[in-house]
This record gives sequence, structure tokens and C-alpha cells, in this order.
Amino acid sequence: MKRTPRDQAESERRITRRGLILAGAQLGVVGILVARMRHLQLEQSSEFRLLAEENRINVRLLPPPRGRIFDRNGEVLADNEQLYRIVIVREDAGDVDEVLARLARLLPLETEDIERVRAEIYRRSPFVPVTVAERLHWEDVAEVAVNTPALPGVNPEVGLSRVYPLGEDFAHVVGYVGPVSDYDLSRIENPDPLLQIPRYQIGKTGVEAKLEDALRGRAGTRRIEVNAVGRVMRELDRQPGQPGADVELTIDAGLQNFVQARLGRESASAVVLDTETGDILALASSPSFDPNKFVRGISVADYRALTDTPLRPLANKAVQGTYPPGSTFKMVVALAALEEGVIKPEETVWCPGYKELGRRRFHCWKRGGHGHVNLIDSLEQSCDVYYYEVAEKVGIEKIAAMARRLGLGAQFNLPLSAVARGLTPDKDWKRRNRGADWLIGDTLNAGIGQGYVLASPLQLAVMTARLASGRALEPRLVRRLGEAEQPPAPARDLGIDPGHLRLVRRGMLAVTNNRRGTAWSSRVELAEMKIAGKTGTSQVRNISAAERESGVLDNDEVPWEQRDHALFVAFAPYDAPRLACSVVVEHGGGGSTAAAPIARDIMLAALSGGMPPLEAYPAAQRREIGDRLRALNLRQYRNGEDGRGRSRA
Repeated sequence: MKRTPRDQAESERRITRRGLILAGAQLGVVGILVARMRHLQLEQSSEFRLLAEENRINVRLLPPPRGRIFDRNGEVLADNEQLYRIVIVREDAGDVDEVLARLARLLPLETEDIERVRAEIYRRSPFVPVTVAERLHWEDVAEVAVNTPALPGVNPEVGLSRVYPLGEDFAHVVGYVGPVSDYDLSRIENPDPLLQIPRYQIGKTGVEAKLEDALRGRAGTRRIEVNAVGRVMRELDRQPGQPGADVELTIDAGLQNFVQARLGRESASAVVLDTETGDILALASSPSFDPNKFVRGISVADYRALTDTPLRPLANKAVQGTYPPGSTFKMVVALAALEEGVIKPEETVWCPGYKELGRRRFHCWKRGGHGHVNLIDSLEQSCDVYYYEVAEKVGIEKIAAMARRLGLGAQFNLPLSAVARGLTPDKDWKRRNRGADWLIGDTLNAGIGQGYVLASPLQLAVMTARLASGRALEPRLVRRLGEAEQPPAPARDLGIDPGHLRLVRRGMLAVTNNRRGTAWSSRVELAEMKIAGKTGTSQVRNISAAERESGVLDNDEVPWEQRDHALFVAFAPYDAPRLACSVVVEHGGGGSTAAAPIARDIMLAALSGGMPPLEAYPAAQRREIGDRLRALNLRQYRNGEDGRGRSRA
């Protein structure tokens, strides 16, 4: 059917309207695209130009400065020093082997250095910088910087590294840092991104390791622009990290230096405690080592020298070493018996030189015996037979309970590596660990600090501080962490009869101040510095009946590793105790000859705040002791200089 003119006009009008709508929509879309293109090309052109050049904006982590460690007087024990290093980024380097070959012409790189970098660079993400060389001279860094156009991906950097200005004095306390290892990463559930940086240093031992999280701080970032050949053009943005927290320890660096020097090259350890607060004023282990060598990369020869000696310089003997406490344990047995009422102070025991139990003899250290001895005499002369008799009466359960009350068998919560628990045995312990019943002979051995009993020098110092104060002091090593003060733990009363404690202290005073005392030769003449102590000698070998018949060999007649350990514990001043001390000399022989003289010097140094005053020694000993003290390799003070008269407590 033919359409009318009117219908034709209406149809044309509709088509035109639809066309206009469609055209308008198209123009709108085009307008939006043009506007967006203008925004990208004009307003964001500089940023996209950088991105177009192979993603030339890099984000780098900024390691924060590690927190420093100080002694109680503000002396720096662990610091940060500036160093220059060269790093390479794989994704920027292109041909890594070629770049390393060029770099080797500029730097003193050995073949093993290049192999290490090559192995490390392919184990890490391509954007992670890998350290090629560090601790470089400025001239080397400048030469690399000049040649960076020919060394894509290579960047000179200024960083920080740990340094220990007091070296050996604090190696066992502060510890040291070293590069993060795969083993370190495997022990951490959610590793900090900082730890992924190759050769990033973390604490390995001591306070450095135990307070790692606080000392490390938090990483910062920086965005840098680099050109097509890898040269850094400019820094776009920097977000500084959070520095690690500083740590203040309770230890006095001057006293620590004296103690370390006085121990000399002996295989020995010593601990000094403040009997008011429990602060550790000195904690030394000898021989020591230079922790700076571990930071810089210790040589095979140096490491072998530390591990191939029986003196064990890497071990912190003050907290890791455990020893039979010998006669220093006799105060524990005496207090257990007094508290149980099984002995009276004036009650005597006959010592013929041995105690018979069945067909076995338990010998006293004095072959001919001590005769009749009471409590004070037994401590003064260290009679073993007295403590065999007393231990048998009181029993191992009461002895063990008293030992634990005085701090033995406790693993103290200190930021140090491998703090030992020691061993305070009882009947249940032997059943669980040895599958056997406890015997009376075990009790007799425990009564003189032998057998299964083990204690660390730290525990012996805590025991002595508790005896002196009558309170359950806890040792403290950290005074301040960052801005937070670390107050001493409240020390409750031991719950021991004060009269019994006074009796034991009187016995300890007799050890060093009565002519028959085992440490009479280590007495102090000044009343205000009077020391009360107890000697100890612990066997490390069995003495056969045949040897006893023919005569027990002296310590200097047997190999070093078979000689007795020498121990001494002390507190001072006697009338108002402020300090407690323990000294252990491995295989040193007798406690009275090897350990007591060291402990006396240490206590006098701690009480005087400087070199021990010669007038505190018996007149006949002063010349020899003066020569010995002057020969010590002391860092801070000599002959009373730098702090003489200032108490280190």
C-alpha cells in the first residue's frame, strides 16, 4: 500500500530525532575520552613518563638505627658506626655477571666474594639489594660512583654497623650481632621485611639477641627515580623509620672491667649483686673474646682458636656453667636443719676424718679430722663430717626445699643466652631421671654440695644475696628499655627465722676473719669493708680407695681438666650488707687459694668505687698485692683514680 505524504514526513522526523540522540551520546563518550586523555597526558605526564621507562621508580627500605646499649652510668657498650658499602639490584642490573666483572676491576673483590654475591642475588627477590662489599674506603666508593653509568643496578650506600667499644669486657653480656641466616628466618613466624635484606644484622647472643625486637626499630622507605642505565636521578619521597630503643643495663662498666681483668686468663667467672635491689653490677666470664670480629666477619683461624680450646671462651660461664657447689652449699644444709629443729647451734659433732655408712666411708677434706665442731666451727673450718651427719638427719627433701628458697635450681628471667637452671635434686627427680630410688649416700653427698647438686655462679650470688638480706631478691640486668623504667621486682621476706640467718652469717664471718677459717688469708683489715664468705672446692674426679691409702694426689699433680673447681661466695660489709659476690675458677684447685683472693679484690673494688685500697689488706700482703693490681690491664681507673671512694652499689 502506497504511503501518504503525511506518513512519509512523520517517518523522516522520527529518524532524524533518533540520529540526533545517537550522535549526542557518541559525542559525550568522545568528550569523556578526550578529557581523560588530556588528564593523563598533561597533568600526569611526568609520572607516567617515568613509569614508561621500564618502571624506573623504585621503593627501597631504610634500615633504622639500632638502639644503643649503655651501662648504669651512661657509658656506651654497643654503638653504631657509619660505613660505606656497594649494593646491586638484579632487576636493574641486566647481565649480572658482566656487571660484577666490571665491578671487580674497581674493588678488591676475591673470586669467593663474587660467587657469594651471585648465589645470594638469585636467592632473593629481583628488587632486593644485595651487598657486594662493605666497610670500604671513601676512595673506593667514589670510584664506583663515578662509574655508575657503566654499572647498571649498582649503588653506593652509606649505612650503619654495630661496634662494641669495650670489646672483651662485655662480650658475654651484650653479645654481638651478625647477618641474618636462613636458620634465623626459619625460627620467626612472620619475619620483619627488614630481615629479608641480605647481610642485615640482628642479635645473635646476649642482650643483643634477647632484646632484638626492641633494639631493631622499624624500617623506613624511600622512593627514588633512576634512569635507563640504573643511575639514581633523584629522591622522590622519604619516610623515616623508627629508631630502635636504647637499653640501659644495671652493670657498672668500670667494675666489669676490673673483674674481667682480675680473672685474667683463668677459666673462671664472677658475679656481683646489689643486695638491696638485686641489680647485677658485674657479670664476667673468662677468657673472653672480641665481639667486633663477629660483626666484621671472623676468620676461620680466629674462630678455630675460640672453639679448639678447653677454656671455652665463647661460653658465658657465669650463667651457662653449672658446677657442684661444694662447701658453699653448707649454708643451705645448716639453715634447713635449723629450721627443722634437728640441730642446735652449740650441739657438736665428732669428726674423726670420715663418716662410715655401711661398708663405705665418706671422707672429710681434712684427713685427720676436726674433732668436736659446732655449727659456727663447721662453717669456719668447712668440716664435711658435720654436714654428713646433719644432712642425714634433715633429709634431702628439706635440703632441696631450702635450696630452692635461696634461689638454687631457678632459671632467672634475664635477657642472656642459655641461662642455666642448675639442679636441686630430690627423691622424685632421681626416680624420674635415673629410674632408681634415692639412697642415704646420695643425701650425704648432697650435704657437702657434691653428687647430683649443680649451681651456676649467678645462682650462688643470688643465694648469698638472699642470705645477706633475708629477702627473696631477683637478679635484674635491665634498668631502662627505651623510655620505660624497669623497676626491681618486689622482694618478699624469705620466711626464715632471722636468728638462724644471723647464725649462718656469723659462721661466714668466721671463715674470713678467724685464724682457723678456711679463708683467713683473704681477710680484710678495714672494719667498714669487712667481708663474710665461704670457700668451696668441688671434685671433678673420683678418688679411689687405693689413692687414699697411698696419698691423694695434689691438684698440680693431675691434668688440668681433672683438678678440682675452686669456689668462693661472699657478702659485704658484714654489719650492713650492700654487695654479694660469687667466684668460680674452673679446675683452680682450692677455693681458699684460687677463688677467695679474687673475690676479695673484686669486693674491695666494688665497695671503694675504684682500685682496692691497699690499707684494706693485711700489712704483710700489701706489697705483693699492690704489684699485682698495678699489673692489671685496666681501662678506666688505676690507683684510686676516676671514682675512688664512690660506691658502685
